[in-house]
Amino acid sequence: MARFVPDPEVIRLGEALAVLRRERGLSQAEAGARLDMTSQGWGLYESGRRPGLFRPDVQRRLTAALDSTPEILALTAARIAPPPAERTPQGVESKGRGFDGASASSEIPSLRLTDDHLAPWAGAGVIVDYRPGQAPRPGQGCVVETTDGDLMIRLFDGDQTDGVRLRGAGALDRREILPHGRIVRMSAIIARRDE
Repeated sequence: MARFVPDPEVIRLGEALAVLRRERGLSQAEAGARLDMTSQGWGLYESGRRPGLFRPDVQRRLTAALDSTPEILALTAARIAPPPAERTPQGVESKGRGFDGASASSEIPSLRLTDDHLAPWAGAGVIVDYRPGQAPRPGQGCVVETTDGDLMIRLFDGDQTDGVRLRGAGALDRREILPHGRIVRMSAIIARRDE
């Protein structure tokens, strides 16, 4: 009997589905229960071993269970490293019990806020570190790179069919919907520093 070998692109989509599920704090059982599916059934999609993950109706159904969209799934899949067969080996070099950490190319970029649009979450002078391409969770700060070259620092409020909901905080509680077509990349803020 021939052994099933999933397509590398299906594996990448499955990994993206797992990333979205974990970002929402759900187990496979909880995500599957939203669709009357077992955790094993959900796990087969995440591992790329269940056919149909490329079908738009399947993607809509799975991402809706995660309060997301197929577009966010595709963006997440694009950020995931190529499957093992397509990438060059990488890792850490052993030196006894120690190891060399990540290379300088994986440095976390930073931005300094110049206004109080996000107060009290973060005010002018605060430095935020962000991880390029990591999708933010609702209520988490994010850096949005737009097609016209702007960098916007906002709080992620959620995703919907016509765009991404963003907001400011405090007295300037501005809410806006940024169309998906204007977004080049969205990155989660992972740290704030007062300096």
